[in-house]
Formats: sequence, structure tokens, C-alpha cells
Amino acid sequence: MEKKEYPAINVLNVMRGFRRPDIPHQVTPYRFETQKGEKHKISEIRQTHRERVGKAYHFHYVVCTRHKRYFHLVFDTGTLTWHMVQEVDPELFFS
Repeated sequence: MEKKEYPAINVLNVMRGFRRPDIPHQVTPYRFETQKGEKHKISEIRQTHRERVGKAYHFHYVVCTRHKRYFHLVFDTGTLTWHMVQEVDPELFFS
């Protein structure tokens, strides 16, 4: 994942050590902050998948914020960093 193309973000998340019904994913994001200072609280994780990239994994999330904005976020286990891939227009994908 190229850093110039996808800006790094700060994310408050939970890393699950064992299965629990209230922690739905191995890595569950709850809120994030962009480099511009925008803060977003995640109200729903709409989609998730994991892909192998070299020796690491990328965890992909399409999330909905409490202000009904949708974002594609990626957690890179190789660098332990989060990146925002894009803001998704919900009318194109969820109508």
C-alpha cells in the first residue's frame, strides 16, 4: 500500500484475542481521525474482508459513520498502520 496514495489515519480499535459476540471481528475499528483533523465515530461496519499481501494481511472495512458517511479503511498488519482508501458514495453501492 503506497503511503502517498492512501493517507494514514488514527484509529481507535479493539484487537480480539478470543471470540465474543460483542466483538464481531479480529480487528474492530470504533472511531478514526484523519490528518486534516476530521473525527468520525463508526456506527456500523458494512463490509469486511482480509487479503494476504506478502507476509502480512490487509483487513478491509467499509464503515458507516454516525453522520451517514461511508469510508473504505484498511489495516495493514505488516506496518500496524491504518489507511483511508476512499470515501464511498452510498448511492452508488447501497441503493
